[in-house]
Amino acid sequence: MRTAHRTCPLCEAVCGLRLTLDDTGRVTSVKGDPDDPFSRGFICPKGASLGRLDEDPDRLRAPMVRTGDEWREAGWDEAFRAVEAGLRDVIDTHGRRSLAVYLGNPNAHSMAGALYGAPLIRALGTRNVFSAGSADQMPKHVACGLMLGDPLAVAVPDLDRTDYLLMLGANPLESNGSLCTAPDFPGRLKALRGRGGRLVVVDPRRTRTAALADEHLFVRPGTDAYLLFGIVHVLFAEDLTTVGVEVEGLAEVGRLAADFAPGAVAPVCGVPAETIERLARELAAAPTAAVYARIGTCTAEFGTLTQWLVDVVNVLTGNFDRPGGVMFAKTAVETGRRSRPYVTGRWRSRVRGLPETNGELPVATLADEIETPGDGQVMGLVMVAGNPVLSAPNGPRLARAFAGLEFMVCVDPYLNETTRHANVILPPPPVMRSPHYDLLLLSFAVRNYARFSPPVLPPEPGRPSESEILARLTMIASGQAADADPAALDELIIDQMLRRATGTPGSPVAGRDPADLRAALDGGSGAERRLDAMLRLGPYGLSLKELLANPHGIDLGPLQPRLKEIIRTVSGRVELAPPQLVADVARLRERQAAPPAEIVLIGRRHLRSNNSWLHNVEPLVGGTNRCTLQINPYDVDRLGLGGHAVVRSAAGELVVPLEPTETIMPGVVSLPHGWGHAGTPQRVAAGHAGVNANTLTDDSVIDVPSGNAVFNGVPVTLHRA
Repeated sequence: MRTAHRTCPLCEAVCGLRLTLDDTGRVTSVKGDPDDPFSRGFICPKGASLGRLDEDPDRLRAPMVRTGDEWREAGWDEAFRAVEAGLRDVIDTHGRRSLAVYLGNPNAHSMAGALYGAPLIRALGTRNVFSAGSADQMPKHVACGLMLGDPLAVAVPDLDRTDYLLMLGANPLESNGSLCTAPDFPGRLKALRGRGGRLVVVDPRRTRTAALADEHLFVRPGTDAYLLFGIVHVLFAEDLTTVGVEVEGLAEVGRLAADFAPGAVAPVCGVPAETIERLARELAAAPTAAVYARIGTCTAEFGTLTQWLVDVVNVLTGNFDRPGGVMFAKTAVETGRRSRPYVTGRWRSRVRGLPETNGELPVATLADEIETPGDGQVMGLVMVAGNPVLSAPNGPRLARAFAGLEFMVCVDPYLNETTRHANVILPPPPVMRSPHYDLLLLSFAVRNYARFSPPVLPPEPGRPSESEILARLTMIASGQAADADPAALDELIIDQMLRRATGTPGSPVAGRDPADLRAALDGGSGAERRLDAMLRLGPYGLSLKELLANPHGIDLGPLQPRLKEIIRTVSGRVELAPPQLVADVARLRERQAAPPAEIVLIGRRHLRSNNSWLHNVEPLVGGTNRCTLQINPYDVDRLGLGGHAVVRSAAGELVVPLEPTETIMPGVVSLPHGWGHAGTPQRVAAGHAGVNANTLTDDSVIDVPSGNAVFNGVPVTLHRA
């Protein structure tokens, strides 16, 4: 037996794990690492099953090449030659404008995915870039970009010091946190209440998080912007504002809020006017307070307005960039500061004319780009760690579109609902054989921290690492031969990084010889040497060697005020009233007068699930982790429903088993996404197939400023099955 330590990569909580392995390399025990200064021994069921995930017999261990409807295993060289031939045929016939790339959610949880995504996009030379971001958190990035000049400058609640937390559309007791990296989120919420603080949860369901709170408020899905505007109205009307940072547009926000008095918004959002008034007064009176809103509010029709108003309230109550309020992490690896003002719409999608945000187009229009003939029609697709047939709106339409592509290559460990349409699948090695560093997630941490996990097990003979797979794919995309050395890409990137740093006045290495810096780098691979360079150039001057010497992680201290370091607006101030968002308020006013749908659909998170990733791991399936439609018993009786119901939307219909529960408000039903595994070769998942919730979501409906898909507040009808 031996013990190893590593970071769990299965959600955003970045928990430290302590693994026990036998002499064959099999994981016999997974426990929380009590010596990790951030997670302090916390573990959830997903982390405890990490060994079972690696041992999954349905996981691909060799490349797969499809001829017609038949799949066969292939060698790595043959598979990369097939990729080279397929991409070259599409480029030679249709040009690079006919290529597209989709980056799935697991890229944010992977060191290789974070390092090679941007080089791959540049190598493909296309503007048809799509990701899971526009099915998740894009409204937050757009709001931060317009307010602060940097879409990655996301302020997180200072959980460990706040006195009052207002949480909307988030369920961290199930998700472990999102855009708020906080291991043991439940323990931190209990500590908040234990020190006399107050937790208020706003959600259409009485989730496990809501049950823990001091107060839970039901809200109609998709109406959070009205509730927040009501709070803003009260802050201005009762002269409760305490702005502690330099801002532009304060008067304009007050003018906009005048139309959203609590009495006007209460009938829309379902929260009583007197409760809205009380929330505003409590936020203003609390010694410190933070407002935090997540995926339930992002994936709604007014997602960007909601995320904007979250930070408007944080600013107006004096809690922006303040201990106990919302603050910005300072990571050991900084991804770089923007030198240009933040804008959206630098280009538009070919078919629907939807604007670009953060360098990508909305996934809601990917099927349009594949199906619609004409110059620039997408004919070739590179998919990295994504399953949009289950995770994107109108998934069945995407499946049909993928079937019509001339060539598709996927980097993925499974033959699943999306990769089954590929021509080549390149499976990365298991977690235990891969290094790990959270390049992205630590940007949203509630405490500054760094931890590197070397591979627990050695590489399998002849099998490339995930970094080598992505580097080789990038080189092919750039026009190089399939047998080009992937190490050359890492060396090129390291050279560019060091030359840029040594040539930048004020840099800690300004004027140094890049060759000397290169010679000092450590790491057993190009990816690790890149990480070492980024650490050395980072604000703490750490190195890979230091992280390896501290296998439990390094505590870099509590969050500190740093708005002046990160603000990138032209004015140098927080823009409280960006013109794009001011313009979208008119859409919010128009919708205020529209009659609400009788029943609307929302999503649902499970603690033992993460999108579609983990449904083939036996210990994580079953129990409460089931694909059922939660519905209030009042609606069951009112509609005369039985054990199953036909659910119809503008996009499609499903037959779903019902789960009556008082924990969901009348007029709302909830179905978890990521299911719909009928026919998959993943045997455990097929045995608990469920239904694809995105059969019901409409890809024609988006949050206008960000292009984000709308999964919450979807109008549906229900009939007895």
